[in-house]
Amino acid sequence: MPSGLIALLDDVAGIAKLAATSLDDVAAAAGKAGTKAAGVVIDDTAVTPRYVMGLTPDRELPIIWKIAKGSLRNKLLFLLPAALVLSALAPWLLPPLLMLGGAFLCFEATEKLVEALRGDHDLAEEALATHSSQELEDQKVSGAIRTDFILSGEIMAIALGTVATEPLWEQAIILLVVAVLITAGVYGVVGFIVKMDDIGLHLAQRTSALARMLGRGLVLAMPVLMKILSVVGTAAMLWVGGGLIVHGLHEFHWDLIPGAIQRMAESAALALPAMGAVIEWVVSAIGSGIVGLAIGAIIVALLHLLPAKH
Repeated sequence: MPSGLIALLDDVAGIAKLAATSLDDVAAAAGKAGTKAAGVVIDDTAVTPRYVMGLTPDRELPIIWKIAKGSLRNKLLFLLPAALVLSALAPWLLPPLLMLGGAFLCFEATEKLVEALRGDHDLAEEALATHSSQELEDQKVSGAIRTDFILSGEIMAIALGTVATEPLWEQAIILLVVAVLITAGVYGVVGFIVKMDDIGLHLAQRTSALARMLGRGLVLAMPVLMKILSVVGTAAMLWVGGGLIVHGLHEFHWDLIPGAIQRMAESAALALPAMGAVIEWVVSAIGSGIVGLAIGAIIVALLHLLPAKH
């Protein structure tokens, strides 16, 4: 009996060690998947604050909470099961789907650039004039959740592509971790961003000279931060979208463009060996961004310019 108990405890200890190792692997893979999706996350963070513009300050955080719940629902109830079914039944579909998603990101980013160059006006004031506050809030929440569904789909697809070779149960855990952490991270940052001006105003009314200076700085920094986020988000969409297309071309052994980018990145890294890895990454990202801009421009032209000629 004692020997049997000892053997059982040894088995339990072995299972515990195996589980611990597996959890370490899952955590590492989840981190890698989240990093791969960083470009889309940046754009998600940059896009969402626009949905609370024009609404009263007391409704900003409740609206963000509604959008965050809708985002998590998108990921857990629809996108995660769809990703697992895809991985189990048709993994060969993942590269073309990622390329299509990358093309969509390129189109979105390029359309933003075109709108910025044309100076298209914001419709927020028109919406305020024609809708009640509740109607406007409902409209903005539903619009944000729809946009989030597209961006979340890209995040989950990129994450799935990173862990496609793992066992199905590990894929499920990793995608769950990525979904929860990215949703919490994105909407936590968004909540801070939209309340920055309120925090600044509160600090500006304090008696401390340092607090007042910090408060005025936050208020002044808010518009600048929003512009920076918009630019970074657009650049990230081009880089990630172009990168997905370049990687897909390589998967299909169409290596003309991927090979050219890789050779340029390696040559640049050799020219500056002290920062070789960083330089190689930067050149690869720029190359992917250029590809993304070219693909986006083609799609924008097909969808907007050609129909206008008829």
